[in-house]
Amino acid sequence: MNTPVDVAVVGAGPAGLSAAILAAREGLSVALVAPRTIPTDRRTVAMLGVSVDILQETGIWPALADTVAPLRTMRIVDGTRRLVRAPLVEFHASEIGRDAFGYNVPTAAMIAALEDAVTEAGILRLDGLARAITVHDGHVAIDAGAAGSVSARLVGAADGRNSPVREAAGIGLKRWSYPQTAVVANIRHSLPHGDVSTEFHTETGPFTLVPLPGLRSAVVCVVKPREAERLMQMDDRGLAEVFEQKSHFLVGDIEIDGPRQAFPLTGQSAERFAARRIALIGEAAHVFPPIGAQGLNLSLRDAAAFARTASVHRADPGGEDALADYHRRRSGDVYTRTAAVDALNRTLLTSFLPVQAARGVGLFALDRLPALKRFAMRQALAPHL
Repeated sequence: MNTPVDVAVVGAGPAGLSAAILAAREGLSVALVAPRTIPTDRRTVAMLGVSVDILQETGIWPALADTVAPLRTMRIVDGTRRLVRAPLVEFHASEIGRDAFGYNVPTAAMIAALEDAVTEAGILRLDGLARAITVHDGHVAIDAGAAGSVSARLVGAADGRNSPVREAAGIGLKRWSYPQTAVVANIRHSLPHGDVSTEFHTETGPFTLVPLPGLRSAVVCVVKPREAERLMQMDDRGLAEVFEQKSHFLVGDIEIDGPRQAFPLTGQSAERFAARRIALIGEAAHVFPPIGAQGLNLSLRDAAAFARTASVHRADPGGEDALADYHRRRSGDVYTRTAAVDALNRTLLTSFLPVQAARGVGLFALDRLPALKRFAMRQALAPHL
């Protein structure tokens, strides 16, 4: 027999776990459908602005405090060799009255803390995959095999870019790809990073250094797929030398700190964000290239909007009014960020001189017009909930 709840969330990534916790904090009965996993991902993610507030709302921030690094300055460097180059631009959190734009957070530590918070919140946990999702007029039935089954008036699809729950909702997708692959690794270095995140714009995409505690940083190196294969086959010393050259020795001598990973760059965006008692959260709704730290930040805003919408419409959190409200809350934020990130990435790849010039003029204006610069920084951190 299906256990009835107000809300069920399918998926146990950071967005899904956060959505379940926040919905439970709103006083709703919540089930989480996903197998428990031991987090081993060594990647980090820059949590900006309201994302830190959302993590604090889940109650996990004290558990992360010793693992995070503040991002007090965001620097953009034109590392291309093109005729038209943009000026160096630095954004300082102090310019908008903040101590930091956000914090670089280890993914594994965040997931572990969120899993603990789910347990502490008393959320019903179906420790298995959602094998069948059946939509009815007043509820959605989820069968997780031996883990049990649940019936929810609203379901959060946080089950990734190939989401079966999204398919059950009948929501279509727009997908695209880029001729790029991101090579990701953590490094140790001889010079301090000064709490500065530096993004070098190159002809193949960004090369980004994001601070970690101490003399450590996370690296995201976006290159052509064939070059990514070459980098993945290098020994640690060879890869470190490549990173030293790409970073212009900004952080001194580099050592690779742990395994590296490679991810082809793709994008996708859902045609709608809610339908048939199902709301999309995280990569079920949108996928971004790793530029501008938008992906998981948007996903956490999805989680917060999901919980808030369910609370506001608690009489029927999966009804048409609630679904329309959730779509309205998320569509502008997601579509705007999708277009901005896609456009920025394509300006790096194009050889069309007028586009290169327009990008350079835009960054020049940000650098020279303080009011415009402060506006851009506040918009980047805006909650959009």
